[in-house]
Amino acid sequence: MAMIELRDIQFSYPDHTPILNGASMHLDHGQKLSLTGPNGAGKSTLLRIILGLQKPQKGDVRIFDQSRTKEADFHDVRRRVGLVFQDPDDQLFCPTVAEDIAFGPLNLGRTTDEAIEIVDRVLEDLDLLHLRNRITHKLSGGEKRLITLATVLAMEPEVLLLDEPTNALDAKNEGRLLEILSGLPQAILLVSHNPAFRAKIAPCAFHFEDGQLVAR
Repeated sequence: MAMIELRDIQFSYPDHTPILNGASMHLDHGQKLSLTGPNGAGKSTLLRIILGLQKPQKGDVRIFDQSRTKEADFHDVRRRVGLVFQDPDDQLFCPTVAEDIAFGPLNLGRTTDEAIEIVDRVLEDLDLLHLRNRITHKLSGGEKRLITLATVLAMEPEVLLLDEPTNALDAKNEGRLLEILSGLPQAILLVSHNPAFRAKIAPCAFHFEDGQLVAR
């Protein structure tokens, strides 16, 4: 059973030619795959379709062996699939790092004490405890990227979707991110223009060609 399976997905924005035109792919348990292709090929759009944030005009979206067509179908998906946005500022909105990380677990019904425990555990696992009480908007770009990943991992997702995770990272923080991701058990779907990073995290790839996905 594939964790994510897309069949013959077609999608176009209003008054534009289709960017996805029969795209199909699957992601299995523990598998780590990259999505490659030029800007505008549909990589970020595909991630949003997986989460139900955009709806294809045609095709079948199957997540965790269930067909997902209605908004209600994706509530469970968003609890089990974590997306790390391309821009950390789109994802971090609480005053402090601890509050940002606790937000997801609290929304999932965890108690305050349980959420605090998760915050400390995730930050310790990522060697980021020193950032716990920092003001989020005062973090460096690299620190924001790592904390964004922490907010997603606090939800204990089964699948990680990573949209250009190395954007604006210096060499030190990119190395730290690489170290963290290499040790994670989750299945990963990675969008990245960084070929060296892709080769280390998810060397197998689906490449966008004329709106379709070709295994590489």
